[in-house]
Amino acid sequence: MFGKRSTSAGDTRGNVALAPVPQPVADPAPQPKPVEAAQSPFPSAGLGAPILSPPTAPNGPNRGKASQAPIAPTAIDTRRSEKYYEVKGAIFGALIEAIDLAQLARLDAEAAREEIRDIVNEIIAIKNIVMSISEQEELLDDICNDVLGYGPLEPLLARDDISDVMVNAAGTVYIEVAGKIQKTGIRFRDNQQLLNICQRIVSQIGRRVDESSPICDARLPDGSRVNVIVPPLALDGPALTIRKFKKDKLTLDQLVRFATITPDGASILKIIGRCRVNTLISGGTGSGKTTLLNCLTSFIDDDERIITCEDAAELQLQQSHVVRLETRPPNLEGEGQITMRDLVRNCLRMRPERIVVGEVRGPEAFDLLQAMNTGHDGSMGTLHANSPREALSRLESMITMGGYALPSRTIREMICSSIDVIIQVARLRDGTRRITHVTEVMGMEGDVIITQDLFIYEMMGEDANGNLLGRHRSTGIGRPRFWDRARYYGEERNLAAALDAAEIANEPAKI
Repeated sequence: MFGKRSTSAGDTRGNVALAPVPQPVADPAPQPKPVEAAQSPFPSAGLGAPILSPPTAPNGPNRGKASQAPIAPTAIDTRRSEKYYEVKGAIFGALIEAIDLAQLARLDAEAAREEIRDIVNEIIAIKNIVMSISEQEELLDDICNDVLGYGPLEPLLARDDISDVMVNAAGTVYIEVAGKIQKTGIRFRDNQQLLNICQRIVSQIGRRVDESSPICDARLPDGSRVNVIVPPLALDGPALTIRKFKKDKLTLDQLVRFATITPDGASILKIIGRCRVNTLISGGTGSGKTTLLNCLTSFIDDDERIITCEDAAELQLQQSHVVRLETRPPNLEGEGQITMRDLVRNCLRMRPERIVVGEVRGPEAFDLLQAMNTGHDGSMGTLHANSPREALSRLESMITMGGYALPSRTIREMICSSIDVIIQVARLRDGTRRITHVTEVMGMEGDVIITQDLFIYEMMGEDANGNLLGRHRSTGIGRPRFWDRARYYGEERNLAAALDAAEIANEPAKI
């Protein structure tokens, strides 16, 4: 694959300055150097250890709890010297000059990686660079990630216990593990390399990010949500935020094991998902709204037609009859934008039985409420709010900001007739996530919306390690508003049993 470099491919692949490469020779073995002159360009500490290798998940009933365990800071400390980046830049530039990227693109990922490794090994030999086997393996992996993947982000994306990756310009990378944000030692060569990686991510779904379009939402092939903002809006360099997609989708049973909800509360949530109860999931950023929405949708019957509307597709519905819709930003001329409201309005013409909106954040709230109130029972959505009462206020505000000249009472009556249950989720200050309220919308008294709580989470203090203590408590409501709906779907006995058990079992949640 030695040959003249493809110019078009080189523009997207080159992340470092090009360096001339010597012509390949028949015998690439380097001449031995005196021992005193053989100096490794790499720091000696820690290079032989694997970089950020993903932890092994435990087997058995506790599988999945690995994501809750904090990671020691030493496991993410990969600081490298300037000499490392200098040597890597020279080798990378020689690789780009030597390799035929057009031919490389026709290979599968494993074959392309092996081809790159072979050529890099030859370049190291030709340039007579001295390094240990472990150092060379690390450099090979690093260069392969730059050419074929997402560069320094690859080891982070390989770990399933990381929920968020936050890049604040080239030299600063943070991650979130078990609800806690940690700074890593990972860095990009410079802001240009970071921008190249951002371009590679967004171009996969036909989008772009540059000075004329400095904000972009995208997704990775595995469904992870990506946001990119670049200069001139980001003053210190490109800022990249990735909400990672978990390979093993969490289930409601796993949430019970994490004490996010009690077994009895989970039984009620299953009935809510099964019995076509119109549900709104409310919570702050990173509180687990989308995870809970995925859990609830898993109880939808397989023969129901479901249509999802999202800004960046990340829902993972397991049913066979699902239509996934995604918004589209405007083009260079400012035309062609498809908003969330356009999707919600259009999906009403697609004969949906359930409509699932990834996040309600604007005037599409009006169309979703209309859909819930006109035969599309069991529709679901999420929004940002800190309490069930605030969620209702936000819905009203979204409709008002959409330009609808409706009296407040009319909007509130529409909300009451459309929303049956609000589930509030929260990320607590110790990093744990809890369902804090399961609240019914009862109706109107005068101009005020009346709600009643079925479940609440009570804070009870904290232990010696700073972990918060609390318990989920049933409020003792004997017959919720959706009782008749549960009877219609044959879940009346299960609902009664769950409510009775919840009223009895008011033990502190084990945290």
